[in-house]
Amino acid sequence: MAQHTQSTALGGPSNDYHLLPVTDRQMRYARAIAKQSALEIPVEAQRDRKSMSAWISAHKPHDPSPFANYPTGKQVAFAERISRSKRRPIPSECFRDKHAMSIWIDRNK
Repeated sequence: MAQHTQSTALGGPSNDYHLLPVTDRQMRYARAIAKQSALEIPVEAQRDRKSMSAWISAHKPHDPSPFANYPTGKQVAFAERISRSKRRPIPSECFRDKHAMSIWIDRNK
């Protein structure tokens, strides 16, 4: 597998992998939010996945459900894989707070 790198001003390789194009799924969701809220999606948000994700997070409707703050199934499954491989228990509060689960995952990868 060939790897394409560009030189930066400091002479090191460029790390542009985070500048991936917006996915179709992101664009559909953003359009639904824009239509529901009578907003326009700025061109800057459509340039890469990270920008689009930030726009979606800022404009998505608030979910009043008591379960809205729970971690997703994918988060829990990933944390459980880490827990098994590193033999570290997941604190019980992480199963009730997606932010706490995210922090635990980042610290234990």
